[in-house]
Amino acid sequence: MLKMMTFFQALPGQQTVPGVLDFPGSSPKLPSTSEVESEASMSEASSEDLVPPLEAKGAPERDKEEAKKKKKKRPKGLADMFSIFTKGRKKKGQPSSAEPEGDPESQAESSRPPPTVEELKADLERGRLEAARPLLALERELQAAAKAGGESAEELVRRQSKVEALYVLLREQVLGLLRRPLDAAPERLRQALAVLAEQEREDGRAAAAAAADGPGASALVSARPRRWLERWRRGVAQAAEERLGARPAAGAEGRSEAERLFLHMGRTMKEDLEAVVERLKPLFPAELDVVAAYAESYHEHFAAQLAAMAQFELCERDTYMLLVWVQNLYPNDIINSPKLGGELQRVQLGSLLPPRQIRLLEATFLSNEVASVRELMARALELESQRWARDVAPQRLDGHCHSELAIDVIQIISQGQAKAESITLDLGVQIKHLLLLELAAFLRSYQRAFDEFLERCRQLGNYRANVIANINNCLSLRTSMEQKWQTPQDLPGHLLSPLSELKSHGFDTLLQRLLGDLKPLFKRFTQTRWAAPAQTLEEILSTVAERLPEFSELHDCFREELAEIIHLHLVKEYIIRLSKSSLVLKTAQQQQQLAEHILADADVIQRFCTQNGSSATWLQHALPKLAEVIRLQDPSAIKIEVATYATWYPDFSKGHLSAILAIKGNLSSSEVRSIRSILDVSTGMHQSSKPLFSLIKVG
Repeated sequence: MLKMMTFFQALPGQQTVPGVLDFPGSSPKLPSTSEVESEASMSEASSEDLVPPLEAKGAPERDKEEAKKKKKKRPKGLADMFSIFTKGRKKKGQPSSAEPEGDPESQAESSRPPPTVEELKADLERGRLEAARPLLALERELQAAAKAGGESAEELVRRQSKVEALYVLLREQVLGLLRRPLDAAPERLRQALAVLAEQEREDGRAAAAAAADGPGASALVSARPRRWLERWRRGVAQAAEERLGARPAAGAEGRSEAERLFLHMGRTMKEDLEAVVERLKPLFPAELDVVAAYAESYHEHFAAQLAAMAQFELCERDTYMLLVWVQNLYPNDIINSPKLGGELQRVQLGSLLPPRQIRLLEATFLSNEVASVRELMARALELESQRWARDVAPQRLDGHCHSELAIDVIQIISQGQAKAESITLDLGVQIKHLLLLELAAFLRSYQRAFDEFLERCRQLGNYRANVIANINNCLSLRTSMEQKWQTPQDLPGHLLSPLSELKSHGFDTLLQRLLGDLKPLFKRFTQTRWAAPAQTLEEILSTVAERLPEFSELHDCFREELAEIIHLHLVKEYIIRLSKSSLVLKTAQQQQQLAEHILADADVIQRFCTQNGSSATWLQHALPKLAEVIRLQDPSAIKIEVATYATWYPDFSKGHLSAILAIKGNLSSSEVRSIRSILDVSTGMHQSSKPLFSLIKVG
């Protein structure tokens, strides 16, 4: 999982963090008095985008001497209204976030007359937000004067232009602080927020008053609603656009441009929103919902960037990365991250892309990934086949012949599965079925390539070692399929069949010389009419023992399986010699003697094969039971033995029984027919379904 690095850390105290959550725009010089008065002549709505932001500055205390010099005669009409905004000890039950705690200095200032327009302008230019309330009082007095009449329209417009010019200064001081909230001292930020809230309330009051009075009630053109809150929200959106749209820093090599962009936007959004939650939320009033304002703006710009990118034909890698961000990293590592989860879940931002577009991208990803897996597996098989043809010896690992092909294929399939699951678990389920189909197709190709190698490369020096290495591959492939994608019981035939065929053909190749050497030895049983069978069997087993080391580089499970195949071959060939024997024994004594030879040979074969790894216990009754049929003389007893035998070996047919009964020369034709008829009766549950007699042809 991609980890989000933290570039931004909240700093203690009043330290500033450059670049984080800054609103765009520089801080130009303050306008001159003439410029302010000129700008004030324009309406608030028409000039809202023309005034550049001002940088918030510290507001030093006004010097007492300067206050004395600026004492002037003020209009009496403003005295009572301005008096409620002058500094003094706060009255009980009347808190103000824009006023400082009462102290001797503020008590002295409480006796001062209301400030003039020029003093308010000077205060605002110095960043004194305390001027907001006297300015509001001035605006209300102007509105009252306009409503009452008595003053000329020219005088009212002149006074309004000055008020509006002061509001331009106040607005830029307030929004300037809110543009870079982390740069502002907490108390200054609280003051700005208090002024913003007060202006919003005044917008509402003015709207209510205008509705009550009706149109034309005032001689002035109303400058409200001023909509400073909307301006703040637009600034937040512009800040998000600036922050997320910045050029990503040069990152690690190997990342595409889209990957760097995703990483930049994800990091920036997460770090900025963490700063909002940790440092701004405690300062902002709840009704502003500062977390939602920033989160929605960042989300909208992030979504717009991704939607624009998704319109183009993306490369395979960028399609995957886009889905990872939309479906995994954004919802899990950002929206539901430990620091943001509780806040952003409440905001309910939603997905970065609409569902239909996500489905189209997922379909493209699945198609791309399946094609990539197919190509990679085909390339791995081609390289492996070339090594076989060049007679390159396989690696040895823990004493076994080893091929990297199985590991390569497992990794290719696993990586395709993991990539889909890294987007969503549901997509992992979808790709699983597709990848298993591709794996089945690959295994069929693998089997065909291996069969071609078996046929064409017999003379190569490393032929047998490469055969063993490919047989060993079957273990890795099957184990992986059982552990990662299916249970052993659920593995479909189209996956198992190619592996079984490959292993079987490999075993046939490895045993070809051994079985060829055993064939003339088994013929001796019939050629000598079963004279000294123990000596013949000893030569057979000695030949097998000499060849067993050739199979030592197989995995243990395959050596045991090969030992079982040899065990089956020895039993099968022994039965074939009995079935093809022209030996007819007419006395019970002769039949007893042959039965004893068969029992002795059966015991030797069973012990030899078991000691060399065979677990074919199902073969242990094959020869002893036939010996019992040869030994018995009572037809009824023979019938019971034959019926029991058929439960062990359900492929034991009448033809096989007839060949064995032909040895008993003292049975009449009717007795033979009667014994054969027992196989017409169902023998019930079969204790073994493995083939034995179906491998033996009888005339």
